[in-house]
Formats: sequence, C-alpha cells, structure tokens
Amino acid sequence: MNRAPTLDDVVLAGIAVATGLLVAFLSRTLLRWLAKHAKRTRWSGDDVIVDTLRSVVPWAAIVGGAAAAAALLPLTRAVQHTVNQSLTVLLIFVVTLSAARVVAGLVQTVTHSRSGVAGSATIFVNITRVLVLAIGFLVALQSLGISIAPMLTALGVGGLAVALALQDTLANLFAGIHILASKTVQPGDYIKLSSGEEGYVEDINWRQTTVRNLSNNLVVIPNGQLAKTNMTNFMRPEQQLTIMVQVGVAYDSDLEHVERVTTEVVTEVMTEITGAVPDHEPAVRFHTFGDSRIGFTVILGVGEFSDQYRIKHEFIKRLHRRYRDEGIRIPAPTRTVALQQGTVVIPQQRTGEEVVQDGPAALHD
Repeated sequence: MNRAPTLDDVVLAGIAVATGLLVAFLSRTLLRWLAKHAKRTRWSGDDVIVDTLRSVVPWAAIVGGAAAAAALLPLTRAVQHTVNQSLTVLLIFVVTLSAARVVAGLVQTVTHSRSGVAGSATIFVNITRVLVLAIGFLVALQSLGISIAPMLTALGVGGLAVALALQDTLANLFAGIHILASKTVQPGDYIKLSSGEEGYVEDINWRQTTVRNLSNNLVVIPNGQLAKTNMTNFMRPEQQLTIMVQVGVAYDSDLEHVERVTTEVVTEVMTEITGAVPDHEPAVRFHTFGDSRIGFTVILGVGEFSDQYRIKHEFIKRLHRRYRDEGIRIPAPTRTVALQQGTVVIPQQRTGEEVVQDGPAALHD
C-alpha cells in the first residue's frame, strides 16, 4: 500500500494493540492464580511450567496485537516484512528463554526427586540450557532467511580445532558427566581422595568439583583429576558407618566387668549424643596381650562421617569417668632398661693407648 494512513487505520491499529495488552494482563492474572494452586501440589514441575507460561503468554499476546496493528496500517511491503520479521524474532527470543528456563527447571526438579541423581549438580542444568538457547538462535536465523547449513558445516569443521585446543576442558566436562552418570559421587557426599583432600561435595559443574572441608573452606578439584584418583566415599552405599576406638586395661582387671561397664557407656552415648545411632548394638572385642595392658576395640555407630569426632569425644570422657568410679585401671606404659656390670674400653685419641674402666650398675626408669 502506498496511501497515507487514515484516522480509521490508526484507531483500528490502536484497538489491536490495546487488545493485545488487555489479553496479556488477563492472562498474567489468570496464570498468577494458577501458580498459587500449583504450589499446593507435590510435584514441583507444574510450578516451573506455570511460571514459564507467565512470561510467554503475555509476550505472545503483545506481539500478536502489534502484528495485527501492523497488518491494519497501510504499510509498504518492505516495511511490513521488516516489522513481521522483527516481531517473529522477538517472539522466538522470548519463547527460547522461557523454554530454556522450563527445561532447566524440569531437569533440576527430576534430579531433586531422585535419590540417586545429583540434586544440586549444575552440569546437567547448564548443558540443557545451552542446547535450548542454541536451537532458538538457529531458528531465529532461519526465520530471518539466513541459511544455517553453511554455519553448521563451519561449526563442525571448527569444532575439531576447538576440541584439540580445549582438550583439558572437554576432558573435565566428560569426566563430570561420567561421575554423575555412574553415581559414584553426588553433591552432599563426604569423600576423601588419596592425595589427602576431603570434605563434603558442594557441586559438580562442567569443569570442576567443589568440596567443602570441615574447616569450612572450599577445595576446587578438576573433574578429570577426580575421575582418575583413588577416592573413598563415606556416604555410600549408606550414610551410617561404624568407628573403632582402641582401649586398654590392666592385667589384673576383671574382663567380664570391663566389658559390661564399657557396653553400658556405649549404650548411654548412642542414646544421648546427637549424631549417634540409637539402635546400634554395642560391641567390645578384646584382641591383644600388650606390654602393659590388655587391648580391646570398642565399635560405635555414627550417623554420618562428621559426627564421629563429637561421639569419640563424649565416649572417651564418659568411659574415663566410669572406669575411675568402677576402679578399673588404665595403666601407663612402663619400660625397664638394664645395663650389665662390666668393662668399657675408651680409646685414647692422642697416644692410641686404651683405658679400661668399670661400667655402671643396672639403670632402671
């Protein structure tokens, strides 16, 4: 069209834009009401979907109103085409961002709901978000009339060069995916590496694993190094574990009495100390005739790895106090050194002559 816009054209275009804005407002209000009901359900995926629709539907209504207004105005074919393409790209942009958010949210919801999958591992969320954004970008280019086939070919050839240049980064990426897929390590687990690093796994992302040690410091470990090293996971196959405390009593002790008193202290600690396992069966095992004592091992139940220090602390204090009250003696190690009386040869450094002296008597400590 080459004619100038009339008042009727402007009014109709304004009505179209106003209608789009009204539909956007009403849809957002309706979706806000649905969001309140979605929060009452057990599945958190509907919360993500409704929250995403609150962004997509109003924008789609606004873009539709603008497109209708552009169609009602007497615009030239070139201007009309430019406006339609701009509105299409805007809608694709909004839908892509919303789709990336909903897919990432659903992935995170699934990982939270499954005990064997990393709930807070960002590597899966980031990968899905990047894939959705890349697809949306390619769709936007295609809608603008730009052929994406040469671009995909160039990306395929350039990807080989990038892969060679980023070997370490890609190795860490695939190592992180392998670690999560094999379910050997998950966020929240307490691990210890053969190199000495230990702590709770905070997160596993595309490059590294973050571990928080007991001093509340963060240790960053590349995924490739984590996949190659020897590691102990204290949370698998189950979170509860047992710890052993070594104790010794004098040879003149009544071992039946010692076992009974120790068992009572173990039961007391297991039921009163936070982090212990109340249904743990006390276990006392004598195993060694030592130099000055009879040694035995006490086995305690612990809820998780970090609880063992508090439980050991309380058990040793209470056992020491109970032994003192019961008259059970924990002997200190003693050692006797005897030197037989004889002669000691002392060489003379200047003349080469030797001096013979009587040695000392027996020495005890």
